[in-house]
Amino acid sequence: MIKEYTRPLEQGIDSDKNIFSVLEERVERTPDDNLVEYKNAQGEWAAFTAAEFKNKVVALAKGLIARGVMPGDSVSIIAHTCWQWTALDVAIMSIGALTVPVYETNSPAQVKMIFNDANVKMAFAEDDFQRDKIESVRDQCPDLGDVYVIGLGAIDTIIEYGRAVSDAEFLEREQAVKGSDLATIVYTSGSTGTPKGVELTHANFVFITYSGVNSMPDIAMKPNRRLLLFLPLAHVFARYMQFFCFAGNVSLGLSSNLKTILADFKAFKPTFILAVPRIFEKIYNAASQKAGAGFKGRVFADATQTACDWSHAQQSGGSIPLALNAKHALYNKLVYSSIMEVFGGHVEYAVSGGAPLDSSIAHFFNGVGLSLLEGYGMTETCAPSSVNPTEGYKIGTIGLPLQGVTMGVDEEGELCIKSPAVCAGYHNNPDVTKQQIVDGWLHTGDLGSIDDDGFVSIVGRKKDLIITAGGKNVSPCEMEASIMTSPVVSQCVMIGDRKPFIAAIISLDLAETNLWLESKGAEQVADLDEASKNPIVRAEVERAVNKANELASRAESIRKFEIVPDEFTEENGLVTPSMKARRQAVVEHYRTLIDKVIYVPRKPAAHAE
Repeated sequence: MIKEYTRPLEQGIDSDKNIFSVLEERVERTPDDNLVEYKNAQGEWAAFTAAEFKNKVVALAKGLIARGVMPGDSVSIIAHTCWQWTALDVAIMSIGALTVPVYETNSPAQVKMIFNDANVKMAFAEDDFQRDKIESVRDQCPDLGDVYVIGLGAIDTIIEYGRAVSDAEFLEREQAVKGSDLATIVYTSGSTGTPKGVELTHANFVFITYSGVNSMPDIAMKPNRRLLLFLPLAHVFARYMQFFCFAGNVSLGLSSNLKTILADFKAFKPTFILAVPRIFEKIYNAASQKAGAGFKGRVFADATQTACDWSHAQQSGGSIPLALNAKHALYNKLVYSSIMEVFGGHVEYAVSGGAPLDSSIAHFFNGVGLSLLEGYGMTETCAPSSVNPTEGYKIGTIGLPLQGVTMGVDEEGELCIKSPAVCAGYHNNPDVTKQQIVDGWLHTGDLGSIDDDGFVSIVGRKKDLIITAGGKNVSPCEMEASIMTSPVVSQCVMIGDRKPFIAAIISLDLAETNLWLESKGAEQVADLDEASKNPIVRAEVERAVNKANELASRAESIRKFEIVPDEFTEENGLVTPSMKARRQAVVEHYRTLIDKVIYVPRKPAAHAE
């Protein structure tokens, strides 16, 4: 490694513990605290205490034993984020079986691939739709046995089966599970290729869980900590946060409906949130559009500039000018306090991960009073490897390694990670394991740098590097993130590999485009096709592209863009569940547009006779 940095581990972590022990220790410490909160069938918030939730997990684990689930067996869950997902997850792993998460948006073909690769023996489906998906490929999944439907009483059914299993039998199974045992196989979302099954052990999760709590005590250990989790639990980041909450003093709120997220914030009143950058961009854009045009719009624009100026001054480490402080205090009463109320009024910190965050969004939220802490991780590291500290954070970086984690940059500029949380390997793929994990170092595929204080920055994606026909290496992530801060833009994918110049394919967000048009006093559009041809919308996209081009040299700048009248979704395969564009899929999908419209071959010059 050319440069590496290790954050010391301040207290030891027992690597031989299993994941169930994290829940057990929370119950011993605070048995009567609300541990898991959720919305019931009536749409009202209900809760399990730590002791009640552990009892529910044990009852489910007994039922799984009764149904013949053995150590090493794979059990799949296909459902939105809900308390049943969390309870089943811990129950499955507590008896030495493996949880195999499947996104509810996965196709039957993807379900078949995962079930067969992981030899899934039992599955839990959220509803009839998910069950039908499984049943449509059952005859091609020779290992698959029982399939239970959560919405049709699966939890009660499994618990009833478990009444015949004794406490002693459960304890014998649970205590036999060691840190080195596999806990789960998590399939990557495939943004850079075919999904791979990542094998994660109990020790992997236990280490990074306690490392995270020790690294972020303000978030985890203060009294009355509350997290509202709305990311899909099939994603390893959300999955990790369950255990983080158990290990800390955090009440975990579960919600799966992004349409009700603002109402959920208001009712649940989280003290911290975590999300992908797109969520924060949407909240910023919603606040901007609510202000509209005219006097209110000018006030909001000035308040935004003041917030960013204040944040830049704070980040510089010097004293903040008195005039700026005074203006900031005024806008705090007039504007910022109402923005903070959107999150329920109690949020102190937010963590962003999963994709690059545009620094202007981070400065805006920092300026209005919400420390937006960017972090970094991979499925292969049980999610987090680094995060910005709650004090002394540096906007534009992915923070410091978590305690006990080493991050390094090799000769090619690739960011590498060495940690007890690095996965055991890739399921049924020893060759990829040898390529990706070399001498204990996980090669991330991201290009990074480390400053003298240990703060890590991502400067690009090794596989995403665009090499133009002129030999210019272009890393697109920063410019794409900038363009996606536009209120009308949903996704931006830069292209130009082996082409004469850089271009971009841009998709729109119809709902936000209409809100933006309304705020500008313009007529709304009926659909994405009309939106893509609207000259006002195109001018806004051009403004966003021009702004992004200021970040790059002429050779790296976007010379041409096309707005496509399509939505990028998980269903059509153009984005991952964490809302990252699948670059190669986008390029293939729009191959004709790229070859015949964007990069039109020049006609040869006419020669005089």
